[in-house]
Amino acid sequence: MARIWEEVEADSGEVSRYRRHGNGRGFVAPGAQVHEAAFLDERSYVEKGAKVGARAFIGAGSWIESGATVGVGAFIGANVRVGVDARIGAGTRLGSHSRIGSDVTIAPGMRVPSDARIASGSVVRHPREHPTAA
Repeated sequence: MARIWEEVEADSGEVSRYRRHGNGRGFVAPGAQVHEAAFLDERSYVEKGAKVGARAFIGAGSWIESGATVGVGAFIGANVRVGVDARIGAGTRLGSHSRIGSDVTIAPGMRVPSDARIASGSVVRHPREHPTAA
């Protein structure tokens, strides 16, 4: 049976309930889908409606917001925030302290350096996927 942890939100005073993920020490909100083979490090959160694929690693202090999708085998470093409805491709590596805006798409296998800031609505893909000017 999963342990429940309660947190009181400062602004509203509302009590929200998270369960600890079975593989790691992170917290999963009701309605989030986290594969049993994913690993959530301490103090990481996966919000309602988010999806985390198999073999994904979510680093300490990271936050996966509502509706975001983290692909199979993705690596999310420490203290990373992935915005609402963002899509992180399979095998992608996000460096620590990065901020990914809402509705961002990051192609599979990309490497995002530490401290990166990716604006909302951006699409990040490999340079070879861009058409070349003739």
